[in-house]
Amino acid sequence: MLNVKKTPLLLAACFIAAAAWADDGQSPVVPPPAQGQFPPGIVHHAGTVVAPVSDKADPGFAHTNYKIFVPQGHNMVFAAPEDTFAEYPASIGCVYGVGPTYAGCVPGGSSGHPTGGWGAIALVDAYHNPTARADLVYFDSYFGLPTANFTQVQANTSFGTLGGLTASCSGFPANANAKGWGLEESLDVQWAHVMAPAAKIILVEACSNSFTDLLFAEEVAGIYVQSYGGGDISNSWGGGESSSQLGSTGYDNYFYRYYPYNITYFASAGDSGSEVIYPSSSPWVVSAGGTTINRDANGNFLSESCWADSGGGFSTVETWVSAPNDQTGLSPATDYQYVLFGGITYADPYRSTPDMSFDSDPNSGVWVYDSYYGGFVVVGGTSVASPALAGLVNSSNNRLGQAGPGGDGGWFTPGENNLLYAQLGSAKNYPDNFYDVTTGSNGHSAVTGYDQCTGVGSPRTKAGK
Repeated sequence: MLNVKKTPLLLAACFIAAAAWADDGQSPVVPPPAQGQFPPGIVHHAGTVVAPVSDKADPGFAHTNYKIFVPQGHNMVFAAPEDTFAEYPASIGCVYGVGPTYAGCVPGGSSGHPTGGWGAIALVDAYHNPTARADLVYFDSYFGLPTANFTQVQANTSFGTLGGLTASCSGFPANANAKGWGLEESLDVQWAHVMAPAAKIILVEACSNSFTDLLFAEEVAGIYVQSYGGGDISNSWGGGESSSQLGSTGYDNYFYRYYPYNITYFASAGDSGSEVIYPSSSPWVVSAGGTTINRDANGNFLSESCWADSGGGFSTVETWVSAPNDQTGLSPATDYQYVLFGGITYADPYRSTPDMSFDSDPNSGVWVYDSYYGGFVVVGGTSVASPALAGLVNSSNNRLGQAGPGGDGGWFTPGENNLLYAQLGSAKNYPDNFYDVTTGSNGHSAVTGYDQCTGVGSPRTKAGK
């Protein structure tokens, strides 16, 4: 383990950051599960988990899905990553089979990292992070990643009206750090770039965390990603479901109808254990659930299990409709879960989340660099899963998107989810392409095959993605 001596300046930054969280009224600090709750041989770190003020939101507004892990006896902020406490780009690449493999996939054990990527990945977030570019540059330099091709866009009134929506600001949005969204943005751009370093990275900043502003930003993201020939759009935010999702002008339209060609959409499944949030519950979105990476006392990778706080379950809004061309909810156009439950009837069951999973437990979180905190912090939550899965799928180069044979004149189809679920029944492709998580629970137990904590499982290699 690398022992980093904290300088007075860094200690001051840690104190200021901690004070800022307290002043913002952050959620109470909660302990991680007791060691006895984990299988023998698996080591989890003592410490506390801190949720930001942006972790909760009123109806009509979205919340973030990240949490910070503070190891016992350490400050929240690190001058440099320490091998013991969180995942590196190389260790994640090794675990998921998309980077160089090496013994134990131990954090800090290799300088290799994932490769590949095409087109663009857009990260849709709320408010403006003034240091997002500088933080990405520092993160890349520290870990030896290629310099990112990065653009930061404000989704404001300069874009006019898009999809019937208008932005609520004419210039820069309010400062993201004061709203708890700054670290979310740093996480999103850094880990999308880790997983697809050759892809264009676009941070699209909404005027606020209202659904109206965020969905407007979704449209702006579609314009930019389409201009690069396609790619992926990640949404680490979410909120309560409502009837506003459905219908010819419902929220679902913003995830397939306007910019469907070669674009796949992702959204975090949530961080409150078996919750179902939107847009994760949209049948047009790849819902990103959470796992825990389990390691032994020497840091060697052992397994993945269901993260206890990962979102997942049945939607109460996205219901089955039988008309062949009806795209207002679950229908023959979005029937990728049809065989999971013995066939879907008119109203039972509803859309199930998540679809696929990725490391999200703060106790096995990832390193993120953020100037507001003055260094590196350990971050978890399904806000890790959404951009990381978007990057991994992007690097697979399948370029599936949402458009089918009818184009925008009729029939759309969510190509990525169709591919994920088509492999469940394969005796070869499924075990080769996915890790079937069968331990742990978020209120729904992880089981063989699909479950409402980890979906079809977590990815292994770029094949079948």
